[in-house]
Amino acid sequence: MKKMYWRPRRVSRTVLLLISVASVAGYAGVESWKRKIQEPWHQEKLAASRLAESAFKVIRAERLRRGLPIDAEADPAGSGLVGSLMTPTTSNPGSLASKQTSVNPNFAAVMVHFYKKAGVREGDVVAIGYSGSFPAINVAVLAATETLKLRPIIIASASSSQWGANDPELAWLDMEQLLFDNKLISVRSVAASLGGIEDRGLGMPRRGRTALEQSIQRANLPMIDPVSFDESVIERMRLYREKAGGEPIMAYVNVGGGTISVGKKAGKLSFKPGLNLEPPGPMGGQDSVMSRFVDEGVPVIHWIKINELANRFGLAVQPRSLPSVGEGKIYFREDYDRRIAALLLFGILASLYLFVRSDLGFRMTRGAGKRGEGGHPEPMI
Repeated sequence: MKKMYWRPRRVSRTVLLLISVASVAGYAGVESWKRKIQEPWHQEKLAASRLAESAFKVIRAERLRRGLPIDAEADPAGSGLVGSLMTPTTSNPGSLASKQTSVNPNFAAVMVHFYKKAGVREGDVVAIGYSGSFPAINVAVLAATETLKLRPIIIASASSSQWGANDPELAWLDMEQLLFDNKLISVRSVAASLGGIEDRGLGMPRRGRTALEQSIQRANLPMIDPVSFDESVIERMRLYREKAGGEPIMAYVNVGGGTISVGKKAGKLSFKPGLNLEPPGPMGGQDSVMSRFVDEGVPVIHWIKINELANRFGLAVQPRSLPSVGEGKIYFREDYDRRIAALLLFGILASLYLFVRSDLGFRMTRGAGKRGEGGHPEPMI
């Protein structure tokens, strides 16, 4: 008569331990062997960042040529794009940490990302509003705009918040003209205002406002000189429409926290950093250039809270040296190698079935364990 065998209910602790160790080792391997996957628009991002890097070098060289000092403590990267705490042309308080973080050519790649996500294509008209508060971000915006061959209409504010382009001898409009003269950009601002409170430089010393007026004259730009906040918003919208020549404006880009562009306090807090495709929540009747565009369905790209944007896209915060082009998650993302993960999962499931559910595993290991850990199969008669 043929004998039948049964196996004990308990599974060898040694086998379970080996399976557990192998599983943990496999998990560590999957975590370690991640693949780098190229993000979309990789070549455009690299090209824009290289252009921004070249612009940084030109501005730095000009600052040194003019004998204007670079504060090693405020500007540890030595970029020449971080200004002073207070000057006659300083309009508002500013964050030194944000200004230091902004000096990164890879923000041009982030700008390419925003443009593409907004659906902007080659030849499209985009409206830009910036001041001297974040000259490095201005450069990044211009570099991305040039790389993607867009048609920008730019209105600038000549003043700057603390630590921006607030040197009266090298204001932002001087930097913009410098980049144009060096053929790094093909389009300049179409008009400029003093900026600051009410867009008229209120609260600034007279010599500061005079210096800003002179920078606008050096750039040979018409000056927006409104009598009120509302008039400034209306005039800027009129200029954007006029210069667009009947073409639709496909995106609005704002750099910094200029009141005319983003609105007063409630408006500033309503828009999130980066791309805004829909109007934010109730803004208490806040009017601004940005709110008018977004209400019309125009995507708004809001450059504010620079450290937050840096963290989002894997860029360095307050770098001690100028970051190299190509650094950051904006170019590559890490992802698991699914083939390795699938093999690991298959191995774990096969081991569990073989040594826990199947008699085959028991027969393979019988005699290897101790009596208390399974023993030999006993015959069933």
